[in-house]
Amino acid sequence: MTYYPEGHLLKTKENLAAMHSWNTLAESMKQQRILEARVQLCDSSHNLIVNLHGVRGIIPREEGALGIREGTVRDIAVITRVNRPVSFVIDRMEKDETGTPLLWLSRRKAQERCQQEYLSSLCPGDVIPARVTHLEPFGAFVDIGCGNIALIPIDSISVSRIDHPCQRYHVDDDIRVVVKSIHDGRITLSQKELLGTWMENANRFHAGETTTGIVRSVENYGIFVELAPNLAGLAEWKADIHPGHLVSVYIKSIVPSRMKVKLIIIEEFELSPFCAPTIFFQGDHMDTFLYSPPLCEKRIETIFGQVPCSPVSN
Repeated sequence: MTYYPEGHLLKTKENLAAMHSWNTLAESMKQQRILEARVQLCDSSHNLIVNLHGVRGIIPREEGALGIREGTVRDIAVITRVNRPVSFVIDRMEKDETGTPLLWLSRRKAQERCQQEYLSSLCPGDVIPARVTHLEPFGAFVDIGCGNIALIPIDSISVSRIDHPCQRYHVDDDIRVVVKSIHDGRITLSQKELLGTWMENANRFHAGETTTGIVRSVENYGIFVELAPNLAGLAEWKADIHPGHLVSVYIKSIVPSRMKVKLIIIEEFELSPFCAPTIFFQGDHMDTFLYSPPLCEKRIETIFGQVPCSPVSN
């Protein structure tokens, strides 16, 4: 079975068909099929309530997420699921005192299966889908399967430095990431290795052109302007230029042997919106990523697998 971030299955034909009737729900329970539905309510006891095409489903608090039962995860992991899709398996089917059908569900079991059958097989260098769940100054948290969360540290988001992950992502963005390391069951991710080498990005530009970029930092010796998430150039100093703003820049020169792009700022505009970065690497696994040009004296390389790969804990 293929495991995806929560929300992927929600509107699929297979998921909708499984919830079509009491009989199809019973068959899904028998097969322990992982389903998805949107949470309607988190009650005062932190049980999650979902609607499965007219049938009420309850995810008890301790079944709401891995770690709730053990006390290693706070209840905020359950509370924040309201109005969001959740993965689950059906534990049992019954009728309440009025004869109304009722389903008891477990999100925890879906997460455990995802860990045992998918996440435990991952190794550094594997490229996988993820969905952004929330952003913090130090990095982006993403769902890598059935609500299992991993971190992209801010310095692994792109080569060009940013002040906050919100300068790259929105919550609920679907992205591709590479497994950077697995240590003591904790998966750490990266995306910058998928965004192209210095040369792949630099080849999109030419000396003599005027293009746009985003100001990332203003120093007394010059201004760093991002031309792409994995490519920045240094512009000559100019007054009244602000980090985060869009600028038009004239490209004076591109020097691969020194990884230098020299710029002149022409004009500054309002704060810059961002769009999804170009993903250069389309494979499922990479062993190494050499960012610097081959003839450059400075070598910038990521070698995956140098940190021992330890199993993902349940």
